[in-house]
Amino acid sequence: SSAYAFYKVLTTHCHALKLGTLADVYTANKILNAYTRCKELHIARKLFDEIPHRDTVSWNTMIAGFVNCGNLETACKILKNMRRCDFDFDGYSFGSLLKGVASAYRLEVGQQLHSMVIKMGYEENVYAGSALLDMYAKCEKVEDAYTVFECLPEPNSVSWNALIAGFSKVGDRSTAFWLLHCMEKEGVRAEDGTFAPLLTLLNDIEFYKLTIQIHGKIVKHGLAFDNTVCNAMITAYSECGSIRDARKVFDCAVGMRDLVTWNSMLAAYLVHEEEELGFQLFLDMQSLGFESDIYTYTSILSACFEKAHKSHGQSLHAVVIKRGLEYLVPISNALIAMYLKSNNTSMGEALKLFESMELKDRVSWNSILTGFSQIGLNEDALKLFGQMRSLMVEIDHYAFSAVLRSCADLATLQLGRQVHVLAIKSGFETNDFVASALIFLYSKCGIIEDARKSFEETPNDSSIAWNSLIFGYAQNGQGSIALDLFFLMRDRKVRLDHITFVAVLTACSHIGLVEEGLNFLKSMESDYGIPPRMEHYACAVDLLGRARRLGEARTLIESMPFKPDAMVWKTLLGACRVCGDIELATQVASHLLELEPEEHCTYVLLSHLYGHLRRWDEKANLTRLMRERGVKKVPGWSWIEIKNQVHAFNAEDQSHPLCKEIYQMLGELMEEITWLDTDTGLDALISDFDEPCESCDAKLLSAGNF
Repeated sequence: SSAYAFYKVLTTHCHALKLGTLADVYTANKILNAYTRCKELHIARKLFDEIPHRDTVSWNTMIAGFVNCGNLETACKILKNMRRCDFDFDGYSFGSLLKGVASAYRLEVGQQLHSMVIKMGYEENVYAGSALLDMYAKCEKVEDAYTVFECLPEPNSVSWNALIAGFSKVGDRSTAFWLLHCMEKEGVRAEDGTFAPLLTLLNDIEFYKLTIQIHGKIVKHGLAFDNTVCNAMITAYSECGSIRDARKVFDCAVGMRDLVTWNSMLAAYLVHEEEELGFQLFLDMQSLGFESDIYTYTSILSACFEKAHKSHGQSLHAVVIKRGLEYLVPISNALIAMYLKSNNTSMGEALKLFESMELKDRVSWNSILTGFSQIGLNEDALKLFGQMRSLMVEIDHYAFSAVLRSCADLATLQLGRQVHVLAIKSGFETNDFVASALIFLYSKCGIIEDARKSFEETPNDSSIAWNSLIFGYAQNGQGSIALDLFFLMRDRKVRLDHITFVAVLTACSHIGLVEEGLNFLKSMESDYGIPPRMEHYACAVDLLGRARRLGEARTLIESMPFKPDAMVWKTLLGACRVCGDIELATQVASHLLELEPEEHCTYVLLSHLYGHLRRWDEKANLTRLMRERGVKKVPGWSWIEIKNQVHAFNAEDQSHPLCKEIYQMLGELMEEITWLDTDTGLDALISDFDEPCESCDAKLLSAGNF
């Protein structure tokens, strides 16, 4: 259609040249406008230069043409030339240029134009005034927008909509809805541009009733089938927790759905973890001939993070390649995230994708960096961070958060402090994610005072930093302080989330507050509106297990509203090992071996329990089963940082350059232990050397001053 429009304007232009009617400014302006609408600005510019008697409309057409093509600089130059040629500006001149300023968020240019509007007496012109108002609103200067609005003698619906959109954008819900009320009182009819921005403010379950009321107004105004409003309604209902109402709106839009409608419904399903319905919607979309865009692919790929949907992700990857979209950076980033989150063994595929990308943005680098950090490849994470810095990749709060967590996992305190300094220089030390990672680093290294300092430097208005500090105190044996922080968090009305209760239950577990912990679990949904998840039940099982109340732990698992996963069973198995309950341990292990037959931890825990109880036949049978199934015990690693150098080794390690001295020190320690306690605990101590011990290894290296 664009090619036909261009052909039509060329024909008209040729006809005008043949008849000699280009001398008529009206005809010339009409052709000029047609060229700008086709975005053929080079031809339009040539025609503009050839018009013998240009008028204000000619100049305004060129300004609007360049603005609509996103070329604000050229549009400003044309305005200056217009003034030099003694042509007066009008409301349309300012309106077009202010539209470009709003799109480019060039507030300083808009303020200069505002002074010209006042100087030339156009502040009461509806077209110029509305454009000026819209510019301030889009630049988030809503107070200035309201001042301009008050200067308009008769604001129209465009003016009202621009002001409502501005206050909606900055999240001022009360003012935005007050303006809607005033608009209705003034008798100005609400439009799609009125309701669409208001619906973006209805993003929580507490606004569900208000969403229904706004929906009623939309129906009353005859806008229920408007695409923009329909799409916003789907998103609003979804964010208010009603996927059912979102689907009703979608179903009622039959025949009027556009790509955004489908994408909105797809996003709603995925937000509510309805992946299967999301996949079916994607297939329906394809069968009805809707061509998916970047947003569609990135959304549906995000549904393939779970292991169960990995095959869907691989199929989508094939579709992306088939349609030639793999070169698009957002889609490549979504594929990388999919492979990273599906399971730890997919890191290779993610790296292949990353290395094949010709263009990489911050998201690409951060995805790989976070992937390394999350699956425990911390040395690789630190190397990649160094590479990012050497290549001048912009380091943001996500990168700092990931690398600080790697420093924490490696216990490299000095390197962590250096990254902390870099974060301060970059202005990210008060960011919630960076502060959380700093709290985690200092807590993990046992410096809870520095963790508290990092917490105090944040605004303390979100749960992210609070949760990290509660975890920190809990893991450093100060559960009482952790619980005090929870109550303080609640009193300050900081929004609690499911992670908060994982931290609280962990604190109760570490200090033996069994009844208090169980009460927290029971009151989560009734008092705080947060339904318990799998991880909360795992914490409660750990809580009961530490108190040697295995029967209650088993009963709790059986009463769970969903099927327990491997994490819950592993927690109970660990408790069985501590309590020496071999019968229950065997039952739990059978569940685990069914869920994760290739996971070595189950075999190792059960083997240690058999060994502790001297049931050597069962231990031998388990070892034989591991061999038959090809399961190998993954050796654990210990490390220590001394003089800015990280020393890493595993059990029975012979690769360290100072191996001889380390084992000599080990022998001396063993002799001292034997001398101190010759009768008790030696067998248990020797069996414990089958696994790496960070604290012992750290003492060995420190004692040798290596």
